[in-house]
Amino acid sequence: MEISHKLRKQILVFQKNEITEYHIYLKLAKIVDSEENQKILKQIANDEFRHYHLWKEYTGEEIKPNRIKIGFFILISRLFGFTFGIKLMERGEEEAQENYDYVLQSLPEVETIIKEENDHEDALLGMLNEERLHYIGSIVLGLNDALVELTGALAGLTLALQNTRLIALTGLITGIAASLSMAASEYLSTKTEDTHRQPFKASVYTGTAYILTVCLLILPYLILHNYYYCLSLTMFVAVLIIAFFNYYVAVVDEVPFRKRFLEMAGLSFGVAAFSFLIGFLIRQFMGIDI
Repeated sequence: MEISHKLRKQILVFQKNEITEYHIYLKLAKIVDSEENQKILKQIANDEFRHYHLWKEYTGEEIKPNRIKIGFFILISRLFGFTFGIKLMERGEEEAQENYDYVLQSLPEVETIIKEENDHEDALLGMLNEERLHYIGSIVLGLNDALVELTGALAGLTLALQNTRLIALTGLITGIAASLSMAASEYLSTKTEDTHRQPFKASVYTGTAYILTVCLLILPYLILHNYYYCLSLTMFVAVLIIAFFNYYVAVVDEVPFRKRFLEMAGLSFGVAAFSFLIGFLIRQFMGIDI
């Protein structure tokens, strides 16, 4: 069949995507523990391979997969979980499907491929079941509390103490004590709930999220000597943490990113600004000079 150069170029892109995703799904099937999940992933991989050969009928070319893309999604899935890796890749597929409208005008028979792509997504969403996702609320609790409380505490301590080592020590003690308190509270709270979540695991997720956030926020005070630079860098780190986590949740739960990010960032920076003011007033009216 004769096709235009522009159409052929677009089909080659689809062809490369299909063979690349074929290899991604096969590798992901080796990562998951559930046999049922493995079976579904292998079936989807076979469908992607069949789609590759359908596109090949129009181009007559053998296309090599994108090894960088394969490695990227496998690494992402290992680091941040199977669900995040799959849904991140599905986002890319949704964008690619928009280009099918152009191809459909010349090749109406490819509508079958588009329908199968949608079926793939439904099958994937139905099979995803990661333990960490059951405890996402516990992670949010630990992360959010650490960001709000510690950014505020560090802002206040920065102006009140004006000594990076002393600020780091005080912040670390405060953070560790607060993380243990939050973990204990989450344990007791989960224990009273009618839920499938295990209280101990919920407390571990909350405490771990809290203490990791504390360490990242305090790190500038252990490296630099200018406490104003330290505070600025800590605020920047807080923004990165908020952005990354909200992007993760936005991908996994398929919710808007911007609103959640602005809400969380505004809360953290609002508390920090107020605490900075409190630190200034305490230093002025109590005559503290360290």
